[in-house]
Amino acid sequence: MRDRLRHALLIAAAVSGFAIFGAFAVYEEPGLGLGHFFYVPIILAALATGPAISAGAAVIATAMYASGVIINSDVSPSEVFTTSTGIRFVTFVTVGIVTGYFAKRNRTLLAELRLLADRDALTGLPNTRVFERAIGERLVHEQPFGLIVGCVDELASGIDADDVLLQVASRLLHSLPPGDEVARIGDDSFAVLTYAGSAGDAGKTATHLQALLAADGFAVSFGWAAYHRTAPTRCRSTGPPTSDCTRDASFTVTRRWSH
Repeated sequence: MRDRLRHALLIAAAVSGFAIFGAFAVYEEPGLGLGHFFYVPIILAALATGPAISAGAAVIATAMYASGVIINSDVSPSEVFTTSTGIRFVTFVTVGIVTGYFAKRNRTLLAELRLLADRDALTGLPNTRVFERAIGERLVHEQPFGLIVGCVDELASGIDADDVLLQVASRLLHSLPPGDEVARIGDDSFAVLTYAGSAGDAGKTATHLQALLAADGFAVSFGWAAYHRTAPTRCRSTGPPTSDCTRDASFTVTRRWSH
């Protein structure tokens, strides 16, 4: 959507630039001031790009203005070599650079806000909204996948809880193969989307993750399920029912926990 808008602005800048050039070359006369409309394509180009390209658009606009003066029989060609043309060039470039700078800065800030809205503030992992969107995309494409939900069982005394969650998040993130996704979906809960042809495959991945975390001293219980085109399998677990994987993952499965 954003790219389409930028492309539309660039097209509008080009079309308006040529239209203004044509009108200036044919209808301009002393005192009319059609040359001021060259600000329009410069600003449109600046809004779509940034300071560098908008400065280039300003140079092109100045060249079109000078060409229009030469072509138009009602305007003396000597006007091209006056101080006013130099001033016009400076103002065109200034408007283009300033507008382009703030337009680019605004796009950068909006991108950062979108990223923050999709990330967990503590761990930097995708949050529940992104996780649910990822599940939805896999369901739409009917891709088989495993859903694994882990809950930190207890936090050791003397250890900062945030530090534990950060370390668990880091271990999960760096223990998964490319294409798998991990998110924080609760205060002490994490979720993983991985390729799994069956609940057994998802269980193997969950057991592997649990062993890796246990080796580092973190007790995490996992529940899992696998989705196929026909129906999801039953949810299982490597620990006590400390959380409802159906609720946390927003995924409809039948829960069953094993000890």
